[in-house]
Amino acid sequence: MKTARSTRIPGAAVHAPKRAEQREPGVWQRFAQQWDYQSMILPSILFLIIFSYIPMWGVLLAFKEYDLFAGFAASPWVGTLHFRMFFESPEFWLIMRNTICISLLKLAVGFPAPIVLALMLNEVANMAFKRVVQTITYIPHFISWVVVSGLVFSMLAVDGGAVNGLLLQLSLIDRPVNWLSVPEYFWAILVSAGVWKEIGFGSIVYLAAIAGIDPALYEAASLDGASRFKQIFLITIPSIAPVIIIFLILGVGNILHAGFEDILLLTQNLNNGILMPYAEVIDTYVYQMGIINQRYSYATATGLFKSVISVLLLLIANYTARKLGKASLW
Repeated sequence: MKTARSTRIPGAAVHAPKRAEQREPGVWQRFAQQWDYQSMILPSILFLIIFSYIPMWGVLLAFKEYDLFAGFAASPWVGTLHFRMFFESPEFWLIMRNTICISLLKLAVGFPAPIVLALMLNEVANMAFKRVVQTITYIPHFISWVVVSGLVFSMLAVDGGAVNGLLLQLSLIDRPVNWLSVPEYFWAILVSAGVWKEIGFGSIVYLAAIAGIDPALYEAASLDGASRFKQIFLITIPSIAPVIIIFLILGVGNILHAGFEDILLLTQNLNNGILMPYAEVIDTYVYQMGIINQRYSYATATGLFKSVISVLLLLIANYTARKLGKASLW
């Protein structure tokens, strides 16, 4: 039986059916198609432009000798004078030591604390107990640092303080200690108060990431004989590793942000400068120079120095994470 084959005459052109060329819509067309979504984010964009981008013009103040009466435009240009004054000031190395040490302590203690809390809460089977613990740990985030500093002073008070009372009952100390008058204790008090305030709220993101893990992975691990402890290290932590890396990158970028409100309240309420050799950081120094001493250009230069270093650290951390094949911001 012969099969019919199509014959093709050499040199004959084969005409394919023409398809209508579809042009992708332009930016403004897509914007018009998504007008309802765009209108929802428009207030946020305007907020960023008005309060974040337009004020960036003020960084030029760092290169001028600002005269309050002459105005911004008429103030004389001095170049990098204020930067050199800050680098050559006797407080520079003390401020940098305090800023870096406090930031590293907050990163070393405060960064893993929400992760550990989220892992522990994820293993709790009693939902009522889990909700109670979550509520108790979330509430401090919504408490003002003014109230938190008052609680710290009350707990560490010499007369009637809870900490001194407990240590006396346990015979760990012979007499009450004035904790806030010993500069060497300030870093530990500051970091402990910050962890207590933010640990619950910080664990929300990690709990959400853990909730997105496929339960079949835990079932397969249980069938293979893996204990719950091994499942945490083999399944849970690797699954939420991208979230952890993202927050670690942001933490490295904020390494020069040792805090402002917490340090200011815990030191100024004492009405003395006994803690300043351990408490003076860049942010409090900018406040002291700019608001108290009215050295606006000098304070702007100091703040700009901190911002530039923070951006460089963020870029380095993001580049390193991307080169290692891990998650990154961009």
